Amino acid sequence: MMLDLNGSLVERTSDNIFKELFDKEDSTYGLDDILASIKKAKENDDIKGIYIQATSLNANFASLQEIRDALNDFKKSGKFIVAYSDNYTQGMYYLSSVANKVLLNPKGAIEWRGLASQPLFLKGLLEKLGIEMQVFRVGTYKAAVERFSATEMSPANREQVTAYITSIWNEIITDVAASRKISVDSLNNYANRMLMFYPAEQTVKSGMADTLIYKNDVRDYLKQLVKIDKDDNLAMLGLDEMINVKKNTPKDKSGNIIAVYYAFGEIDGGSSSTDEDGIISNEVIKDLRELKEDKDVKAVVLRVNSPGGSAFGSEQIWEAVCQLKKEKPVIVSMGDYAASGGYYISCAADTIVAEPTTLTGSIGIFGLIPNAKGLTDKLGLSFDVVKTHKFADFGNIMRGMNTDEQTLLQMYINQGYDLFVSRCAEGRKMSKNEIEKIAEGRVWTGEAAKKIGLVDILGGIDKALEIAVKKAKVEGYTVVGYPDRKNVLQELLNSKPGNYIESRMLKSQLGDYYNGFSMLKNLEKADFMQARVPFELNIK
Repeated sequence: MMLDLNGSLVERTSDNIFKELFDKEDSTYGLDDILASIKKAKENDDIKGIYIQATSLNANFASLQEIRDALNDFKKSGKFIVAYSDNYTQGMYYLSSVANKVLLNPKGAIEWRGLASQPLFLKGLLEKLGIEMQVFRVGTYKAAVERFSATEMSPANREQVTAYITSIWNEIITDVAASRKISVDSLNNYANRMLMFYPAEQTVKSGMADTLIYKNDVRDYLKQLVKIDKDDNLAMLGLDEMINVKKNTPKDKSGNIIAVYYAFGEIDGGSSSTDEDGIISNEVIKDLRELKEDKDVKAVVLRVNSPGGSAFGSEQIWEAVCQLKKEKPVIVSMGDYAASGGYYISCAADTIVAEPTTLTGSIGIFGLIPNAKGLTDKLGLSFDVVKTHKFADFGNIMRGMNTDEQTLLQMYINQGYDLFVSRCAEGRKMSKNEIEKIAEGRVWTGEAAKKIGLVDILGGIDKALEIAVKKAKVEGYTVVGYPDRKNVLQELLNSKPGNYIESRMLKSQLGDYYNGFSMLKNLEKADFMQARVPFELNIK
């Protein structure tokens, strides 16, 4: 089996009629497909090993850790894993270090330099435009608003970012040290030396790679491992082929279903026409109600990969999870993020499972209302108003908010925060006071969250499924993913080509800055009370 990783990783992929127009060079892989393919490769006697062609994969460390754990499990079968790259990115090396052999181009390098977070601040730009962002928040660590109101990290934000990137790095080097038989101290020293700028022979000498080999010779190397002649054909199944390979295990006939419901993206921040990865609360509520009423569904694993979003939408999904939980076990499996609103919709579950490198918590609320008076003054525009009541023009962005309006909005934000804390306290069986001590908008890694009671167990989606089966008390079952994947026809009917094309073009041009731009562009459509982490954590 060949894992040719060069593109972007998402929780699930769907067919899209426009995909071929814009994604020819940048493939999109579903994490669910990769994990399922690795498991099938382990069970299939005809597959002798896995070859990882590690080019570049846009993925966060929690997802990479989940794939890495699946590869570690694959090795228990006694089959080999070989990885090759011309130049390993840091994330790709973390993933590939699990291999029995790490191959490197003789003129290549392994990026190994530690982690950094470099957030973008927009305050100066907004000031030049004449726009003031009026900020309302609860939570000392609720740093999502800082990009609009500051030009550098606050001490509290710097503290939390330092804590979580240090936690993620420690997890990375612990895993790599175990796989490569290199001490943690040595790995840290290599990062400080920027080993990637030294000759590739130094990388082999350090133990981070095993063999220097050109890409054209890798196929012959693999033929030796499977003990066939150079002239023989080496059959390799790619991910697309593996998806269609049937499992060796016999089909279950019990009729019992363990449902895996995927909720990923911003909460009420997108739609089927503009955002591939949006959680639409109305759709999720409907789907969860159907799962509750389906007698064949014995337990639900709610797979959450979300930085949060609308506080109102989060509350509606929380209620739907609570109703579902009354009928059957609900286990949350956290992906890269399950923070702020992502934690809100998770906290009611029977059990919460997270990767050590998952980013979660961020229990806090904020609101943003722009004041564009400076911009309209520059443009020579003026406005007047006639109103019947004091607050009739509340929310008018052509002027600054007065004291009474600011007081009302802050009171509303405070109420939202109190409700959020109450939901977490109820779900985690803790007091509000206990939650408040670890709330304040602070982001935690899964490892840290487990220590403070926000997470129950560390692991991936397989661990969550194991717990769900146990709580459902079933022996025979079939795992079914929800909601149904949209096919090409559905995408065509439900999408607006102009919006899709616009978003694709902007993403390709703006890169890491797209999320912030998109938020500003759609500000008038967004719920002004938000429960979410910073728009781009930018961990490199």
